[in-house]
Amino acid sequence: MASTLNPGEEAQLTQTIEMFETITQSQPQDYQSLEILKEAYLKLGKPTEAVKTSKRIASAYVQLGQLSSAILEYETILQRDADDKEALAAMAEIENKANTLTTQSSSGEGDTNGKSFDGGVSNKTVANNGTSKNDSDDGHQMMYKVFVESKVISAGDFEMCWTPPGPNAPADKIFDPFIQLLAEKGITQIDRSLRLILDKARLGYLTIEKYDIDMELARSFPRAVCQRWCVLPFDRMSKSVMVATANPFNKQAAQEIQSATPNRIIWYITPPMDLVKALRKVFR
Repeated sequence: MASTLNPGEEAQLTQTIEMFETITQSQPQDYQSLEILKEAYLKLGKPTEAVKTSKRIASAYVQLGQLSSAILEYETILQRDADDKEALAAMAEIENKANTLTTQSSSGEGDTNGKSFDGGVSNKTVANNGTSKNDSDDGHQMMYKVFVESKVISAGDFEMCWTPPGPNAPADKIFDPFIQLLAEKGITQIDRSLRLILDKARLGYLTIEKYDIDMELARSFPRAVCQRWCVLPFDRMSKSVMVATANPFNKQAAQEIQSATPNRIIWYITPPMDLVKALRKVFR
């Protein structure tokens, strides 16, 4: 497949691999980034590296308790090489663990804490994008929980900095993210805010300033949506589009971005000042 790529495509894929290798080394359970990494290796015609990455994906699923997903990943590896000893051993270990959990479940042992067998929190508690179903569309309630209810900042400071765009907001204005305003007013540093959000959202972290943004892709999305919510689609891999944000709890932004593409959206958290700078570059 690599032979069909032009030099520009090869260079972009190489950069993608370098970036996402760095991301996954520091965030080994970020299976979405690992999926992108695997796809990039396949496109470059590097099946050995792709299989190694597939095993890392399966391992991440196991660590997250998503055993059925791990089994599916190992089965994909075994379809390519039925004698892969590492995959066979891992499958046997997972099946043994699954049988143990099933036995405990049937006997009433163990503490599920509201989680499904596959490690995900039940839909009754959390919506698919990681926010409460009762949250306001722009993520206000979840951000309030992260910053105020955890006693990081006061309720007054929160409301002073929470200035979402209204329905009549100008379409050509970039609205600074909440955590950037917190930093500008000296309330809490961006690094601390990012750590809090990453811990709650469980998404990948990416420094957008070091990424070669796909300008054509970014400009194919509505300018007003990207600037209003300070989100930026920055690259495409297969049937997925990667989007940077500083507020991963914003369901309204997620809906508006998703409505602009038939592809799956994968969200990444990025420093707000870098995000604003990238938006200005894309939509100048």
